[in-house]
Amino acid sequence: MSFLVLKNSRILISVILLIAFISGFSSTTSTYALDNTQDMSFECESAILMEAKTGTVLYSYNPNKPLPPASVTKIMTLLLIMEAIESGDLKYSDIITASAYAASMGGSQIFLKEGEQMSAEDLIKSVVIASANDAAVALAEHLCGSEDAFVKKMNERAAELGMINTNFENTNGLDDSTTNHVTSAMDIAIMSRELIKHKDILKFSSTWMDTIRNGSFGLTNTNRLVRFYTGATGLKTGSTDKAKFCVSATAERNGMHLICVIMGAPTSSVRNSIATQLLNWGFANYELFESNAPEFHPLRTLGGVENLCYLTSENFYVVVPKGQAKNIETKINLPKDIQAPISKNQVIGNIEYLSNGKALGTSPIYATTTIPKIDFATLLLRVFSKFVLK
Repeated sequence: MSFLVLKNSRILISVILLIAFISGFSSTTSTYALDNTQDMSFECESAILMEAKTGTVLYSYNPNKPLPPASVTKIMTLLLIMEAIESGDLKYSDIITASAYAASMGGSQIFLKEGEQMSAEDLIKSVVIASANDAAVALAEHLCGSEDAFVKKMNERAAELGMINTNFENTNGLDDSTTNHVTSAMDIAIMSRELIKHKDILKFSSTWMDTIRNGSFGLTNTNRLVRFYTGATGLKTGSTDKAKFCVSATAERNGMHLICVIMGAPTSSVRNSIATQLLNWGFANYELFESNAPEFHPLRTLGGVENLCYLTSENFYVVVPKGQAKNIETKINLPKDIQAPISKNQVIGNIEYLSNGKALGTSPIYATTTIPKIDFATLLLRVFSKFVLK
């Protein structure tokens, strides 16, 4: 067991942009670096605290160390399932038949019987709330024909997201017979961030108790933080002898959503205590600044078929030390006019965000439409219409 001990040290906290492969928000985030000093001592193998909207890492310890994740594996399983729901490949009302293989799963389960039929929604609830291994396999087989085929898609999706320290061997995290079923705190935070973009998942993961089988079988959330931590929204716990106790804990307060990943804690109570401390520390020390895209006056266009170029930008998000959001100022940088031709989404200028003169980041300003360069015939016709036909 590794022990994390940070005594009287200055922690440089970098803002990590996960844009290209973790995009999905039409927004701009900053590259602003944060400082904080904090004495913390945690008993775990690795940990990370990330702000969900921007991907800003507020705290980390051994974030890239490959470790067995136990049932936290199911975050990727659920991500593929929610993406299938979104694409229409799976519906909550679909009836799924459990195979003998799915019914044979041990560990946390809802005791599916071979041939038993259940709705996709109830199976998803069972995976999220009760961490049901049999339900995870049943869903995987329904979508891809076999668990192996589904696991291949899990690894492909992990690669797309930039999860460089991850290799999945099954859908549920059971590791008695696995040889290299691993991921890292950073990679779990990445896939957690992607999963919670699907708001339906939070409806399940924030539920403390529910039922399936027409109310005859109860589900209780394996994540006690959902019941006892203010603002908790999920997300997934896990434990095996190899992995010890792990969690990806998510919580939202005052418009800021945090993801806290703990791996390799010795007990569930230690795991929950560390997650609680880190979440409290994050909410106490940081806040999310959000700026909606402003409206712009159109720019005069020179030599174009249109005389005005209309502009747009994106929402801007940045995590700053608590109390500094009110000090953020903006500076709009635009030319007085612009020469055609102009392409749609061409960058025309930018918005600078500053705090006490320190740059937090920029948001590009785009042209909303394409404006071709005017040709001689069109120009002649325009002059003729203006001066001869008036």
